[in-house]
Amino acid sequence: MQLSRALMAMVLLPAAVGCASNGGAPPPPQTSSVGFLTRALGGDNTPNAGPCPLMGVLYESSRLVEFQGDGRQRYANVAYTGEMQDVRGLCRYIGEDPIVMNIEVDMSFGRGPAATGNTRQYRYWVAVARRGGVPVAKQYYTVDVEFPRDQDVMVSTQRIEQIVIPRANSDISGQNFEILVGFDLTPEQVEFNRDGRRFRVNAPGQN
Repeated sequence: MQLSRALMAMVLLPAAVGCASNGGAPPPPQTSSVGFLTRALGGDNTPNAGPCPLMGVLYESSRLVEFQGDGRQRYANVAYTGEMQDVRGLCRYIGEDPIVMNIEVDMSFGRGPAATGNTRQYRYWVAVARRGGVPVAKQYYTVDVEFPRDQDVMVSTQRIEQIVIPRANSDISGQNFEILVGFDLTPEQVEFNRDGRRFRVNAPGQN
């Protein structure tokens, strides 16, 4: 899913992560005598107090195209590309506990004709926002990609296990929040995406 919304930079809170459900109307808040850490680590089968937050890729930050040479936006000048393919995750929260999440982000990376080497570090972010766009937190991560000599396309799944979303009370469920992901881009790269332009390095055998 791709979402378009501006976000501000803050810091994600670390914590342990467990399993949970996703989607559906939230049931009445649950209470349990089991400790928060035990529940977060999957030691309690009590149903979640509500659905998990919506997860998606921010459209304007979903692709990265880096140009070299004279800088003109043509295929011969493409050095490296990146594209967010999918984001998914699990959450866990009971009663007034914070929402504890882990997510996985699928990405693909390309090496174009203007690439200057076989390695490239990609920087991306994971953000938490309230539904409607109010920012809560944002954290940056890096992926080091090494392209084999005969391969210009690589894929990777990044796992983030340390996301905690505080709740003011048990009436606040996961449906009040969104988890968004995207590449860390320059203003020019963001504008490139907003205009709907793209260059994709194809895997061998693709058109």
